[in-house]
Amino acid sequence: MKVLFHTLLFLVLAVLAGSWGSTGHRIINGNASLSFDPQMSDFNTWTSFLSSHASDADYRKNDDPSESPKHYIDIDRYYSFLVLGRIPQTLDSVVTLYGSSVVYDNGILPYATIATVELLQRCFEDGNLDAAQVAAADLGHYVGDGHMPLHITSNYNGQNTGNDGIHSRYESSMISVYSDQIIYEGDSVHFIPDVTEYIFSYIYHNYSYIDSVLMADNYAKNLTGSTNSSAYKAALWEKTGGFTIKLMKNASHSLAELIYTAWVNAGSPDLGTFSIDDFYNSRKESIEGIYPAAPGSFVVKLNLPENVSLKLSVFDLSGHEVSVIENSSKSKGKHELLWTSPQLSKGMYVLVLKTGKTIETRKFLNIL
Repeated sequence: MKVLFHTLLFLVLAVLAGSWGSTGHRIINGNASLSFDPQMSDFNTWTSFLSSHASDADYRKNDDPSESPKHYIDIDRYYSFLVLGRIPQTLDSVVTLYGSSVVYDNGILPYATIATVELLQRCFEDGNLDAAQVAAADLGHYVGDGHMPLHITSNYNGQNTGNDGIHSRYESSMISVYSDQIIYEGDSVHFIPDVTEYIFSYIYHNYSYIDSVLMADNYAKNLTGSTNSSAYKAALWEKTGGFTIKLMKNASHSLAELIYTAWVNAGSPDLGTFSIDDFYNSRKESIEGIYPAAPGSFVVKLNLPENVSLKLSVFDLSGHEVSVIENSSKSKGKHELLWTSPQLSKGMYVLVLKTGKTIETRKFLNIL
C-alpha cells in the first residue's frame, strides 16, 4: 500500500511540476557541469542533455510501477537508523534483515543511486556513450532526490505533523518562484573511493533538514494564514532559502563527482575520440555487460576472443543456480543474448560465464 500511495503521490507531483519541481531538477543537473575540471572538458557537451532529461525518471512512473521506490527512502522507519544513525548499506544485506517487501515499501533511493553509478561506469566501459548520457541524467535525478529532505522520511508530505501538502509547496511551488536565486559557480571535483559510503553519507546528513522545513511551513502558515499565496511562499523561502540553495548546490556537486568517479573507474575514456570498435577489440573480458531490457528481461553482451563452447548462468548470492541463459557453442565475436526471467526476485545476482579455458563473473542488481 505504501508503494502504491507513493506512486500516486509522485504521479500527482509530476503532473503539477515534478519532483524538486522540474525546474529544480533541471537546475541541479544543468549546474553539475560547472564543476567539471579541464580533464572533463568533453563532458561539457552533455550539459544540455542532462538538464533537459533531468525529470525523465519521474515521467517513467506512468508506465513502470517499479520506478517510484527509487525516488525515496523512509529511512526513519528503520530502527537501526533511529538508534545508530545508519542502516545496512547494501541492498542484499538490508533485504536479508528486513525482507524485500519491507525494503521496497520503504523505498530504495540510495541503492538505486548506487546501481545507476555502476550502470554509468559500465556504459563508459562498453563505449555506449548514448546510454551513458541517459544514465547520467537519471543519476542526477536520484542524487537530487537524495538532497531533498522530504524524500528521505516517512513524514514525506507532513501528514504526521499537521503539515499536509508541504512536499509540493516546498519542492515545487516555492522553487518555481525563487529559482533565479539559486546561483552556483561550481567547485573542484574529487574521486570517490567508496561510492556507497558517499551516497549514504549525504542522505544521513540531509535528513537533518526535515524539521527545518516543517518549522518553516508552520511559520509561513501562521504569518500569512494561507498555504498558496505569494506571501506564504515568500515566508517559506525566508526560512528555508539559505539551506535549500546549499542542498541544491551540493546535489549538483555530488552529481559531478559521481560522474567523474564512474568515468575514472572505467579508465577515463576520451569521449571526443572514442572508437567503440577499437575499444571492443581491445577488451580482454568476454562479458561486456548485462542491461535491463524490460521488467523481467535482460540483454547480455559478450565479445568472445575465439570459437568456444560456453555455459552462461545466473546465480544468487547463496550460490544457487537460478537460470541457464545459454549452453552451446558460439563463434568468435560479439553476441547479444536476451534473457527473460519474469520470476526473478529483486536483489543482487552473479552472472557466470564458463568456457573450456576460463570462468568470468559479473555482479548485477535486479531492481525492476
